[in-house]
Amino acid sequence: MLFAVAAIGIAVFVFTLWCSVTVARMKDLPWWRRSIPFALFLVSNIASALRAFDMPEVANAVAFPLNAALVVVALWEIRAARQRHEASAVNGDAAP
Repeated sequence: MLFAVAAIGIAVFVFTLWCSVTVARMKDLPWWRRSIPFALFLVSNIASALRAFDMPEVANAVAFPLNAALVVVALWEIRAARQRHEASAVNGDAAP
C-alpha cells in the first residue's frame, strides 16, 4: 500500500512539474503569466514539506488546492497556446 501511495505522489509531482515547465517555456506569454504555474508549484511543494516539520494540517489544507490550481492554470495556458498556433496555421501566418 505504501508503494502505491508513493507512486501516486511521484506521478503527481512529475505531472505538476511538467505542466509548470511547459508553460514557463512559452515565449509568447508575458513573464508574469509564465511564472504563475511555477510559483504555484514551488509554494505547494514548500507546503508539502511542512509535513516534515510536524505541521500536516497546514500541508493538507494548502498543498492540494495549490496543485489543483496549478494544473488548471497550466492546462488552460497550454490549450490556449495550441489554439493560437492552430489559428495562425489556418490563416496562413508563419507559426513560431
